[in-house]
Amino acid sequence: MAENEHLVRSADPNHPSNLICELCRKFYTLGWVTGTGGGTSIRHGDHIFIAPSGVQKELMQPSDMFVMDFNTREYLRRPPIHRPSACTPLFLAAFTAGAGCCIHTHSQWAVLVTLLVERDFGVDACFEIELLEQIKGIPKGKGKPGNLGYHDTLRVPIIENTAHEEDLTESLEAAMQKYPDTYAVLVRRHGIYVWGDNVHKAKTQCESLDYIFQLAVEMKKLDLPWKSS
Repeated sequence: MAENEHLVRSADPNHPSNLICELCRKFYTLGWVTGTGGGTSIRHGDHIFIAPSGVQKELMQPSDMFVMDFNTREYLRRPPIHRPSACTPLFLAAFTAGAGCCIHTHSQWAVLVTLLVERDFGVDACFEIELLEQIKGIPKGKGKPGNLGYHDTLRVPIIENTAHEEDLTESLEAAMQKYPDTYAVLVRRHGIYVWGDNVHKAKTQCESLDYIFQLAVEMKKLDLPWKSS
């Protein structure tokens, strides 16, 4: 049994270890974490709770969680039967930027959108769309009050995939610097990373973006533009 078991054992449903399990079960039903893919991490004070790698996300238990000290980057708890998530350095990039929760999914809609952008606008383009009500689910940007409006343009940067997940970190950090207002980064042919100030906001943004991506794919089928000009 892993040490520091008390870090993940709690009857509180809002405890990070319980929330990650509940979120991943919901994400599984949406097809976001199929076949052990994807992951979720929550920062709670100086502790970071991380879902393990290579585990069926819908079957996870609180005892499966890794716990890391945010300041030292040392594991306070490492379940001996699991491997640390390869997403960990990308989660840390989001937390360093002030996030409280980061979600990584393998959403098919996110993948398809990256392919459509590549085909129609080139590999250096980001995903852009406007005049959709659901854009209101996305914040304006760091330090800016409120969310985007119906007439605003939503921009989500896209980075190239790599053979190993951790090798995405540098590109993700570069995208965050280039697009300081973004709360998400798409990974071509792979999925998306979405983060928020807390669990509620990260979940809301992830759901809103996936809705928008699905709509964008369907709009392409009907030859409808993503932007008015």
